[in-house]
Amino acid sequence: MGFGSGDPEALMRDFLREVGGCAVIDGGLATELEANGADLNDPLWSAKCLISSPHLIRKVHLDYLEAGANIIITSSYQATIQGFESRGFSAEESEALLRKSAEIACEARDIFYKGCSKGFENHNETKKHTVLVAASIGSYGAYLADGSEYSGEYSKEMTLENLKNFHRRRVEVLAESGADLIAFETIPNKLEAQAYAELLEENNTRTPAWFSFNSKDGINVVSGDSLIECASIADSCKKVVAIGINCTPPRFIQGLILSIRKVTKKPILIYPNSGERYDAEKKEWVASTGVTDEDFVSYVRVWCEAGACLIGGCCRTTPNTIRGISKVLQK
Repeated sequence: MGFGSGDPEALMRDFLREVGGCAVIDGGLATELEANGADLNDPLWSAKCLISSPHLIRKVHLDYLEAGANIIITSSYQATIQGFESRGFSAEESEALLRKSAEIACEARDIFYKGCSKGFENHNETKKHTVLVAASIGSYGAYLADGSEYSGEYSKEMTLENLKNFHRRRVEVLAESGADLIAFETIPNKLEAQAYAELLEENNTRTPAWFSFNSKDGINVVSGDSLIECASIADSCKKVVAIGINCTPPRFIQGLILSIRKVTKKPILIYPNSGERYDAEKKEWVASTGVTDEDFVSYVRVWCEAGACLIGGCCRTTPNTIRGISKVLQK
């Protein structure tokens, strides 16, 4: 199933109308892969499972669909051609692994639609709704696997052309992978946003995209660049159908939505993390710094009132979080 052909922004509006005005995005992938026994202590992070345990990825996608997600995001966030090649894969094999991330998500959707999973029968409303697959593209910082996507500092050393060259083939492959959307996630600086926007235009990419930034102060993106300037870049790109924030503490989200609304009329998406802090040196989340599922879900009405119409979770959120969001939105 595709997102369809035609005006991308009109298609997104139609999708949102079909799901009742506000769509549910899935939650953290790596958290759930680990909960199902995956060892992600690897530079490829969740993309490692494309090689070692694709069945776990499919299971997690199904868990989120059963929890009420209208959009599932592929396991390609940290999957890059360069990263796979460093592990001995050929360019062709690396591209095949990227495509596999979308194929697994589409397979999970097909299984869900056929009613093969137990929870499907309990979600009659979701049964009637379209489910979209979003192909994840993480930043250059995610490829570095050193926590750079939480600082964006590499923009001081990288050029626009270098970033475009790094991402170009990956974007092309995922745009033709069968996914309905391209999700440019956890964008930490303005330079990378500009690189993505130019790539979409230069390649005349037909698959619509969303741009999602991250913030650690509730005002700017994590590099210190202006969120309003970053969102303006996304707004000016005709290929972009939604703009928003991910992997950011819930307490900052309302203010960030209001800032984005100043520069765009496109749908706003938000999928915060649990509020826990990531220690880049130890490569682990610091316990007891986040919010409970109940507290997270309590924000949903506020986010909707502020202007968000696609809502989910990022790191450390679970199917329980998404189930809670879905129930709030159904009301």
